[in-house]
Amino acid sequence: MTLDMESKKVLLRKIPHGLFICGVREGDEVNGFTASWVTQGSFDPPLLVMAVRAEGSSHGIISRTNQFSLNFLRSDQKDLAAVFFKPQTALGGRFEAAPFIYGDLGLPLLEDSIGGVECQVIGNVQHGDHSVFVGEVKSAILHNDTNALDLASTGWTYGG
Repeated sequence: MTLDMESKKVLLRKIPHGLFICGVREGDEVNGFTASWVTQGSFDPPLLVMAVRAEGSSHGIISRTNQFSLNFLRSDQKDLAAVFFKPQTALGGRFEAAPFIYGDLGLPLLEDSIGGVECQVIGNVQHGDHSVFVGEVKSAILHNDTNALDLASTGWTYGG
């Protein structure tokens, strides 16, 4: 049996995805990107699993610092997700679009969001065009318990 590429693309795009802002920090450098390949991996300890584009600058920061934050966007924050989704040529600048604080681990957490978590990387798989990072949730802050933004509601596609 051969892989039908069109069928694969359509089917993999049917996997539901939330949209999040992943934040990273290395020294004074703060960066972030829109993440959509995220899932919970364990209750105890609380684990998140996130795929990150291997060629992105934030990938290198996560690999070196073994930390990342994940900010949960409200259903009305498509425009903010777009700011962090666009490719950029250098580090920084994206968090100027949204006020943030530093959490307990020193990572950026958006003030205007549902909330966010900070994670310590406990494992990763670096294979293919994305790496998979497993992060243990070390801190969490809830600002507003409301509906979250998902990829399907934006009309965007990522994956397949």
